[in-house]
Amino acid sequence: MSAPPLHPDCELLGFLVGRWEGEGQGLWTADPPFAYRELVVIDHVGKPFLRYAQRTWAAGDGSPMHSEAGYLRPAPDSGVELLVVQPTGLVEIHAGQVSGAALDLHLETLGVAPSAKPVTAVSRRLWVDDAGALRYLVRLGMNGEPLADHLTAALLRVAPAAG
Repeated sequence: MSAPPLHPDCELLGFLVGRWEGEGQGLWTADPPFAYRELVVIDHVGKPFLRYAQRTWAAGDGSPMHSEAGYLRPAPDSGVELLVVQPTGLVEIHAGQVSGAALDLHLETLGVAPSAKPVTAVSRRLWVDDAGALRYLVRLGMNGEPLADHLTAALLRVAPAAG
């Protein structure tokens, strides 16, 4: 069965659709930096949203590290919303703008499960660079502290994502 056409409302986000793989680096002030491998799939079913799924594993031994899933929703005036759920107990709702091949997102709502780490702030920036790599920067704040760089990666499109 072939993929449906991309919904017209999602055309501004179409540059993100695909299967992306690559490497990332994690930073946190209290811990040593770490490296990871990553797979991101951004696809669609012909409706006015894109699906997002991500997973990472340790660069050294291949052990699983993190995963998250959600949706990208187009909004009026080149806006975008990102909804993300993490098994670590976080739910993020971001809003922002699409500018060329970049999304600048700010946190609107953060849900933190009672047993989750005390995350109090998150920001995300995603962009496709001139070489065609999907890049991102995730900044994180805990215990009310200011945002600090936490994750960054460069991923290459290895396949178009099927709907």
